[in-house]
Amino acid sequence: MIQRILITGYKPHELGIFNDKHPGIPIIKKALDNRLRLLIDGGLEWIIISGQQGVETWSAEVVLTLKKEFPELKLAVITPFLEQEKNWQDIKKEKYLSIVSQADFVTSVTKKPYEAPWQFIEKDKFIIQNTDGLLLVYDEENEGSPKYMKRLAEKYMKTNEYTLLMINAYDLQVIAEEIQQQDW
Repeated sequence: MIQRILITGYKPHELGIFNDKHPGIPIIKKALDNRLRLLIDGGLEWIIISGQQGVETWSAEVVLTLKKEFPELKLAVITPFLEQEKNWQDIKKEKYLSIVSQADFVTSVTKKPYEAPWQFIEKDKFIIQNTDGLLLVYDEENEGSPKYMKRLAEKYMKTNEYTLLMINAYDLQVIAEEIQQQDW
């Protein structure tokens, strides 16, 4: 049973998304909503993100909406280091801070500002070791930053009970077609 799941995936630029009005965002959010509803029915209690832009912030928005229907659902934001949003554009910073302010739990793995890439690696290891599964928005044919988390989860699965769930390009295409049919 998955009680605590990490959600991650692409950053917006990896998908060619450069603003919040991009038509792909509602498709990704719908895919996340569909999958999370199934997991909630199966006993999911906590959704964990590290607060990265893209799939993680979109999933947080989905979770905050789902919490109205499932008030027992909890959102945790576990960042690699303090003030991760410090150099972000104001609009992205505002969205992030809004998510953090509504989260049920917020912490930083290294408890200090950015020093080096090792902090991302430590964050990834910590979150994998403290969740039951990973929901990854990732397509094998379009490698990007999510491949590192996928590899880490697969390595962890060799010696631990852990679940890797994926939302791939096919899943997103099916949802895009469903949305298109509804609009007709």
